[in-house]
Amino acid sequence: AGQEKDPKFWNTWAQRTLKNALTLQNLNKNKAKNLIFFLGDGMGVPTVTAARILKGQLNGQSGEETLLEMDKFPFVSLAKTYNTNAQVPDSAGTATAFLCGVKANEGTVGVSAAAVRSQCNTTEGNEVTSILRWAKDAGKAVGIVTTTRVNHATPSAAYAHSVDREWYSDSEMPAEALQAGCKDIARQLFENIPNIDVVLGGGRKYMFPKNKSDVEYPNVLKHSGTRKDGRNLVQEWTDRMKDKKGHYVWNKKQLLSLNPNNVDYLLGLFEPGDLTYDLERNTDNDPSLTEMVEVAIKILRKNPSGFYLLVEGGRIDHGHHEGKAKQALHEAVEMDRAIGRAGLLTSIHDTLTIVTADHSHVFNFGGYTVRGNTIFGLAPRVSDIDQKPFTSILYGNGPGYKIVNGARENVSTIDYQENNYQAQAAVPLSMETHGGEDVAVFAKGPLAHLLHGVHEQNYIPHVMAYAACIGQNREHCLAHSGTAGLRPVFSSIAAILTATRLLC
Repeated sequence: AGQEKDPKFWNTWAQRTLKNALTLQNLNKNKAKNLIFFLGDGMGVPTVTAARILKGQLNGQSGEETLLEMDKFPFVSLAKTYNTNAQVPDSAGTATAFLCGVKANEGTVGVSAAAVRSQCNTTEGNEVTSILRWAKDAGKAVGIVTTTRVNHATPSAAYAHSVDREWYSDSEMPAEALQAGCKDIARQLFENIPNIDVVLGGGRKYMFPKNKSDVEYPNVLKHSGTRKDGRNLVQEWTDRMKDKKGHYVWNKKQLLSLNPNNVDYLLGLFEPGDLTYDLERNTDNDPSLTEMVEVAIKILRKNPSGFYLLVEGGRIDHGHHEGKAKQALHEAVEMDRAIGRAGLLTSIHDTLTIVTADHSHVFNFGGYTVRGNTIFGLAPRVSDIDQKPFTSILYGNGPGYKIVNGARENVSTIDYQENNYQAQAAVPLSMETHGGEDVAVFAKGPLAHLLHGVHEQNYIPHVMAYAACIGQNREHCLAHSGTAGLRPVFSSIAAILTATRLLC
């Protein structure tokens, strides 16, 4: 744009940013009534940058100068993501860190590093509780919203204690683990923390008896119930909640027809497994992440003590694992929309919102692309070694590795902009791997400034709990009128009365 050629454009913009930064010197030390935690699974920094460009390009701009909703958060820090036994982590060990405040071994959820993956007898005595539990114990409403199965790695660390993230239902568990008394994760969702207020996501099949036909895909065997114990967990939940304004829904129409004022408990299971990618979503039958988040907040915010909400954009990770950058980036853009919607439904004065990732991926984009180059496009020049074009987006490893006639595939002969195109990778793998570098943590609201610098990932829930006066560290809340490091939120009426008194 012409204005960018004028130094005044950049100077004015920077001065405006500076002015805004100076207002942040007055730190928000209110007590956090509400806590919202957005987890972009696999959303490393390269993914955030690429999603920003995609968002801008979807809006008809060149993209680089666009602001994501998360880019507008005033405080940013880095989280170190390693697991106790892994340099490059998985989603289970990391979820235990950012939900339970304790680092753990890969593959385990809601247990300390003393627990050994898949070894049932190492569970007992090694359980660790999550911030969702701390919030529930403090009388807050609590919710989980995810685009994956509700018993997948990230959400399960909020309520389950399992030495194996893959124990979705009893049919995924070895006989010895069942005999030793270990419980599958789906069952723990309904039994461990009584009355989680809102649970929205996928994973229907793990709640129903083996071979019970799915409501949405009747007679499709892979979508039928999986439970060997013959239990119908949804029916049990519905029976328990029928006098408590509890509702079970399995499609978008049912979800959006609810009046949140008449719903206290909500269970929504929209697919037998994970929800579909947003690019492939049936917009008549399946809710978007933004739609689920809106309903969740409208139900949870009725609690006078506030709420804790975990939101997972869980399929950013799946897109990357499959080498499908376009799917991954559209998932990230949809999560950013949900962040914006949550911002409109809550106030920065009493709501601490954090956005982060559990880990990164070996995804990147480069190649000296010009300004405004489509994020899914080609680098401007062909390789000086093999004389073939290459896409800007590339993976360090994964399923996109392709040799044609003994050489790298010529991408100009295929449609590299289609939704499921698998970007080229240096090393062939059926599944692309996670990346090990630090991830960004974006924070806004009360005490958001405590996330600054480079922190261990397990520090995050300690900050959230401190800000909300829940969990283990509450001394600062008991001092004069409920706060030492925290001022209670002034109701606007009290503020007006005080001001009137001063003026009279």
